[in-house]
Amino acid sequence: MQKVKAFLDRKLVKPSAKLYFVDAMGSMALGLFATLLIGTIFKTIGQELGWSMFLDIAGFATQATGAALGVAIALKLQAPPLVMLSSAVAGMIGNNLGTVIDGTPVTAGPAGAFVVVIIAVELGKLVSKETHVDILVTPVVTILSAMLVGQLVCPGIAYCMHWLGVFINTATAMQPLVMGILIAVVVGIILTLPISSAAICAMIAISGLAGGAATAGCCAQMVGFAVISFRENRWAGLVAQGLGTSMLQMGNIVRNPRIWIPATLASAITGPMATLLFKLECSGVNAGMGTCGLVGPLGVLSDMQFSLTSIIGVVVVCLVAPAILSLIFSEILRKLGWIKPGDMKLEL
Repeated sequence: MQKVKAFLDRKLVKPSAKLYFVDAMGSMALGLFATLLIGTIFKTIGQELGWSMFLDIAGFATQATGAALGVAIALKLQAPPLVMLSSAVAGMIGNNLGTVIDGTPVTAGPAGAFVVVIIAVELGKLVSKETHVDILVTPVVTILSAMLVGQLVCPGIAYCMHWLGVFINTATAMQPLVMGILIAVVVGIILTLPISSAAICAMIAISGLAGGAATAGCCAQMVGFAVISFRENRWAGLVAQGLGTSMLQMGNIVRNPRIWIPATLASAITGPMATLLFKLECSGVNAGMGTCGLVGPLGVLSDMQFSLTSIIGVVVVCLVAPAILSLIFSEILRKLGWIKPGDMKLEL
């Protein structure tokens, strides 16, 4: 047993929930951002301005999604060079394999890539540099294992992700108040946690009103923390959290969980505002990005064809309302002594 453990340690194969579901999934979000999400932005600009080159870029970026996911995950798993390069193929396999539902092909998408790449990379690491023909053995093992695992699990993953997305999207359309609150709060919390809300939204193919609620919840967390911590972090903190990520506050949240209340309460209000009042819609990875690079608001505007309702809704739901609501709730908690000066200070 000791020899096995020593071998695994030498190969940097150290399975853990944190490594896979926090670190690897977080890295996967970067792969999504660099391909699918950027491609969406190029596509929107290209469609609105009639620039064919931007549409071509969007097409190439979308095609590269699976490969980017594979490399991003392999990077976080500390894969050696041959395994990392082979993981591009593994990512494409996991992202593109799937099943057929009601006559329509459905791929496993990012969820499939996540599972397939992790298994393929860990197996590839085990054989890496163990033979004199490593340049052949390592890619063969990594890619072949990815294909075998993909054929085994991707149809089931595609089926589950498809119907989970259908359930969430349909339930939100039927119960926009309850689901608006629930989705906004849950996805917003996930955004601030060291877990990728963007990856999760992409996995379940969230769309429509459910995506609008998710966008509202994510924006509430980022804008909320940016505003209520302004006295501690000033303009640098406003930009870092408002256009970067509210995840920066996780250390402070661990020390005083009560600082999470204002932004979370704000998301519980802006969620149903998005679903009931403005009927905002968003889809996929955009819905889980919040105001990071203004991707969430731009995603809503793109999905709703830059209508007057969507523009007003984005300004109110994604920017103004969460700022005002979070500030009101935080001031109440400061007066109660639940939030003290310096509780949200960041080392910027």
